[in-house]
Amino acid sequence: MKALTVVPGQPDSARLEELQDPPTAAGSVLVETVTIGVCGTDVEIVKGLYGAPPPGQSKLVLGHESLGRVLEAPAGSGLEAGDAVVGIVRMPDPVPCTSCAVGEWDMCRNGQYTEHGIKELNGFCSERFRIPAEFAVKIDSRIQPVGVLLEPTSVVAKAWEQIERIGSRAHWCPQRVLVTGAGPIGLLAALLGVQRGLDVHVLDIVTDGPKPLLVAALGATYHSGSVEEACQNADIVLECTGVATLVFQVMRYIGPQGIVCLTGLSSGGRKLAIDLGELNRELVLENNVIVGSINANRRHYQAAAEALRGADMQWLKSLITRRVPLAHWAQAFQRQPHDVKAVIDFQASLA
Repeated sequence: MKALTVVPGQPDSARLEELQDPPTAAGSVLVETVTIGVCGTDVEIVKGLYGAPPPGQSKLVLGHESLGRVLEAPAGSGLEAGDAVVGIVRMPDPVPCTSCAVGEWDMCRNGQYTEHGIKELNGFCSERFRIPAEFAVKIDSRIQPVGVLLEPTSVVAKAWEQIERIGSRAHWCPQRVLVTGAGPIGLLAALLGVQRGLDVHVLDIVTDGPKPLLVAALGATYHSGSVEEACQNADIVLECTGVATLVFQVMRYIGPQGIVCLTGLSSGGRKLAIDLGELNRELVLENNVIVGSINANRRHYQAAAEALRGADMQWLKSLITRRVPLAHWAQAFQRQPHDVKAVIDFQASLA
């Protein structure tokens, strides 16, 4: 079978090559791949900045945003041939830690988790993959055309869950939400905010192309100016860029009892002049909370599926701005000016 591989730590080592079919030890469910999403993490792995191969191997199969079709599934698994499924990215650690032991592997405490296409576990960017039945999420026909968005939606579903848990510490009636970044994660975070009946604002640097239109179509407000103007004492900020200056600015301008949820990873290496004493004073006096959130467990995938079912299908389809055949996979990693989400389309590669 064809698979997209990379040598982690070696820049520009990604190759489309022939591999053996996945071993049954990888999971009882055999899946034919339909679509693979490409995100910033994949780009960083291809650049050699991140990633780890399975133990004893030098190469890693890429791809953690998946949509596939079941070819084989064991009796009693709840799956059968033809079902559309998405693979859960993170697998619990083998010890397991106290979090992994109760199904909260997204909150692994000892760092021994593995992640498909990222950390010590082959990804889904191959013509076929295997996965344990309990880590395959079945999706219904309504959201199948955009099923590849389930994984990024699960990330923001978890972020919103964390925000709401923290908010319940006191009497809390949030109204204004700021999302920084109008990429796929930011737009999906905005979608879930609108679904909660909140006044959603999105801040990004672009002034044309699809992003302002996608935000407007949600009924949200788009900003391309300053953080201060966009924030205006927001009750909630979802920071989806990882840009260090934005991270500190939203901490400064969040409103009283505000919650800043950080979902973007900063690259590091850039020094900023920050008055930490003043920032600490503001956070303490206003009872503000800063929380990081990443990855998702099965509960969040199910919440994501519910959110996608409740969304406008044409809006969701508009997030996928380019479909690239597998044979031309490199084009999916070359960002275009008006990209939102580029995907590798395995069905197109067979045409």
